[in-house]
Amino acid sequence: MHNEKTAHSQHGFGTRAIHAGQAPEPITGAIMTPIYQTSTYVQSSPGVHTGFEYSRTQNPTRHALEDCLASLEGGKHGIAFASGCAATTTILHMLEPGAHVVSGDDIYGGTYRLFTRVLQGKAVDFSFVDMSDLAVFEASLKPETKLVWLESPTNPLLKISDIRGICKIAHKHGIPVVVDNTFMSPYFQTPLALGADIVVHSTTKYINGHSDVVGGIVITSDDKIAEKMRFLQNSMGATPGPFDSWLVLRGVKTLHLRMKQHAESAMVIAKYLESHPAVERVTYPGLESHPQYKIAQDQMKGPGGMITFFLKGGLEPARKMLESVKIFALAESLGGVESLIEHPAIMTHASVPKEVRESLGITDGLVRLSVGIEDIDDLMADLKNALEAAMA
Repeated sequence: MHNEKTAHSQHGFGTRAIHAGQAPEPITGAIMTPIYQTSTYVQSSPGVHTGFEYSRTQNPTRHALEDCLASLEGGKHGIAFASGCAATTTILHMLEPGAHVVSGDDIYGGTYRLFTRVLQGKAVDFSFVDMSDLAVFEASLKPETKLVWLESPTNPLLKISDIRGICKIAHKHGIPVVVDNTFMSPYFQTPLALGADIVVHSTTKYINGHSDVVGGIVITSDDKIAEKMRFLQNSMGATPGPFDSWLVLRGVKTLHLRMKQHAESAMVIAKYLESHPAVERVTYPGLESHPQYKIAQDQMKGPGGMITFFLKGGLEPARKMLESVKIFALAESLGGVESLIEHPAIMTHASVPKEVRESLGITDGLVRLSVGIEDIDDLMADLKNALEAAMA
């Protein structure tokens, strides 16, 4: 049984980020949702309880987080998980044996690994296609296709797909669509409003925003999907602990403020990189040079904080640059308050085979930035020095 207080849809995003799903604790009036660090709950009589029986099944801290994030995505149901990969795994377990999934070709390396090395051929088969081309997407559908998996923007190439167009085609064939919205957060994009059936996030990233917890969330307005997901979650056990739920709930309260700064700084940096002699090409949804710029303008409220760029000369200049940064941290992950820089071919997408990476354009000169919220002048100076080292 979820908390009764939910900020209604007429309230603004920031108000919902702070209040949705959260009521003052009734005994003391504590304004912050407590960490209900308990495994079980006392019943007044066998089967007579307050809506909470066992913390794998229900936990008040987790439920507050689920209700808050469902509100931000414009969904009815939120189901929180121990990680984004746990959320993805549980979604795929809704499918019957023999099902076929059409997935974007450029997706998070952990998702690609799960699809190809854990699930492929055992119960589910996958096709990986360029989702930015609607004709290619529609041609990939089969009679046995039971799910569409989409990232927009993609990781790491930041390709953007027409979510409305994909959902329209998929629904014509009776196929539900999942959108991994991790890169955008619900502040900049709400896929359910564009026709998606399920939204998934790694809450590790922007939603939490402080690089101190791992988590995931699934959001839907479909009652049957939510019922299946809760059954599977309870049966499979991929639930987050109450402290992790509390950390994400605390982080999301500043999501709207952080996302504004991420995007503002990323735009300055993207324009700088685009004019730099060491840089071959920049991909950022806020630049008019982005191949799907018009779609981005239509379906996104802002361009986000992720930038991909290609250094001239390949691996060696990239290595020099990554070894020279001082404020940007050379680390996997993204979406925290601190700026991160990484090399997808060696780091986040190393699980994608080399020939697949190269066919997608994930080359050795590709560098991915997660622009944080530090002072922009300091970030610019750091990149300038690192790029000089790359050219040396």
